[in-house]
Parts: sequence; structure tokens; C-alpha cells
Amino acid sequence: MLKKMTMMSNLSDKINSLSETNKKREIRVRKCVATNQRHQKADLLRVVRVDKNVIIDPTGTREGRGAYITADAEIIKKAKKKNAFARALRMKVDEKIYDELLERVGEVND
Repeated sequence: MLKKMTMMSNLSDKINSLSETNKKREIRVRKCVATNQRHQKADLLRVVRVDKNVIIDPTGTREGRGAYITADAEIIKKAKKKNAFARALRMKVDEKIYDELLERVGEVND
């Protein structure tokens, strides 16, 4: 009985070690401020509050409080209507940010 338990333990150790070596990279998921749907981070646009400024972060790596939005013109218009970035970033957001986002999406979609 002890020998059988030892064999089972060794087998589970081998399985665990195989699964650890075959682990895939974690997919980072973020929530869109306008739709509250989860998407892969790479599929979203990021807007960041740095000090007292709000900027678009094309790299997704700037420090500061960030908010994500789906790269779709209709969703950006919906966010503008709901004032979604002001709530997410906890400060007043100039409408120029929404216009810049619409321009970027227009470039991507054209």
C-alpha cells in the first residue's frame, strides 16, 4: 500500500512539473470604461492621468491612473456622453481627449 502511494505521489509530481514547464503566458484582461466588457489589454486604448493632465498612452506603459476603452467610434461616443473617463480617472477630462481617440480609431478603421 505504501509503495502504491509513493508511486502515485511521484506520478503527480511529474505531472505538476510538466504542467509548470508548459505554462503559457498570462493573457492580460482589462475592462472598458464605456461598456464594462472585458477585453484583452492589447485590444483596448489606454488613457492615463499623470499629475493633473490626461493623456492617451499608446504604449500602455505610462505610470499613472489608467482607464481603458474599446477601439470603436460608437463606444468612444458613448463614453463621451456618459463622461466615463472623468469618473474612471477621478478628474475633469477635456473633450479633446475623446476627439483624439476618435481620430486614432478613424486611422485604425480606415
